[in-house]
Order: sequence, then C-alpha cells, then structure tokens
Amino acid sequence: MKLIFADTFYWIALVNQRDDWHQQAVIITSNLKNVTIVTTDEILAEVLNFLSIYGIQMRRRTVGLIKDIMANPNIQVIEQARESFLQGLNLYENRLDKEYSLTDCVSMQVMKQLGITEVLTHDKHFTQEGFIILFTER
Repeated sequence: MKLIFADTFYWIALVNQRDDWHQQAVIITSNLKNVTIVTTDEILAEVLNFLSIYGIQMRRRTVGLIKDIMANPNIQVIEQARESFLQGLNLYENRLDKEYSLTDCVSMQVMKQLGITEVLTHDKHFTQEGFIILFTER
C-alpha cells in the first residue's frame, strides 16, 4: 500500500470549514484510494495548538479529528520519541539557512526513513528537500 505523509496544513484544512484550502482537502481526501496516511504526534500537537484559539466548537471538532486519526487503521501515527527529536534537530541544524520548523524537520526525517515522497501540504519547504507537495495553487 502506498504511503503519503500528512502535514499540519492538511489536517487544519480538513477540519476547518472556513480554511481557504478546505474544499481541496476534502476533494483530495475523497480521491485517496489504497493509501496509508502517515503523520506524527508532533503534527497532531501542532494542529491542536494552532486551532486552540478558534473557540470551543473548533476545539471540540479538533479533538474529535485527532481521536478519529488515532483510531483509523489507514492512518499511521508515528509516536514522538527522543530519537526522532534528535534526528529532526540534526536536520534543523544542517539547514540553518532555511526557515524549517523543528516539526517540519522531524516530518522530513520520518518521510526519508519510510521512503515517502508525497506530502499532503502546500508548504514549499518540503519541495526544497525533494518531496512532492499535493496541494497546488487553487
């Protein structure tokens, strides 16, 4: 089964109906067949952090999304660990000229380890490391 990585961008667009990318996220999701989505604990934490200021209803919806992600057999959530943190930190240190977040660096390292080339995001940082982003200009 094909593996595709899901970045914070994707989960936010999917859960937030007011997001500019929501409709494209829904369409892309409906077209994912025979795919295992891979994401990380760090990504899920970023989603919760980002949407925490959007009010009670959004917080409730986001918690539901996270629980659904963790229970879905077609989604693999890579647990946060010291080793993944250190690997991400190493990439972060080696790309000081970039504006990569630590979470992006951890994600990129996970993708490299699992041989994943495609990522559900619009974040151009991933293209700088040779990955294919699946959200393009609308």
